[in-house]
Amino acid sequence: MPPDSAEWVILGRVAGPYGLQGFVRVQPFGDDPLDWQAMSEWWLAPTETGAWRPLTLEKFRAHGEGFVASFADITDRNAADRLKGWYIGVPRASLPPPAENEFYWDDLMGLLVENEAGEALGTVHGLMETGANDVLRVVDASGVERLLPFVDAVVKTVDLPKRRITVAWGLDW
Repeated sequence: MPPDSAEWVILGRVAGPYGLQGFVRVQPFGDDPLDWQAMSEWWLAPTETGAWRPLTLEKFRAHGEGFVASFADITDRNAADRLKGWYIGVPRASLPPPAENEFYWDDLMGLLVENEAGEALGTVHGLMETGANDVLRVVDASGVERLLPFVDAVVKTVDLPKRRITVAWGLDW
């Protein structure tokens, strides 16, 4: 039986079908997605919070600037297309702890972001990988979105127990 939804870490999402033989394009939400090929079973769900379904991984590889995967029971484009938008997750207990000053993106979601003056900029609603560095997508209560580079010059502290990130960023930037 799979763990309940609070015990999952979202690793990525199925971006859509690839080719005619059941491959899917994979959008990773973090670093080192090729490490996922060590997992013989991937868990997929149509939403972030449930109905996790295990699928046996057959192939996973880099392809161009992205990644493609195939599963044992997904053998044609129609079956692959039905997985479009599904989340790829893993039970938290199966992940190694992150190294010092490294974080799973999932752990940053929903954290309050404040600047060094104590002004609230909003909460983390997502992250993006840009190639040069990761970017925090921070949205305030009025819906204003800010994109903050996740680099040492901007992100000063991440306090997971207090669910807070302190940044060197102006309220009016």
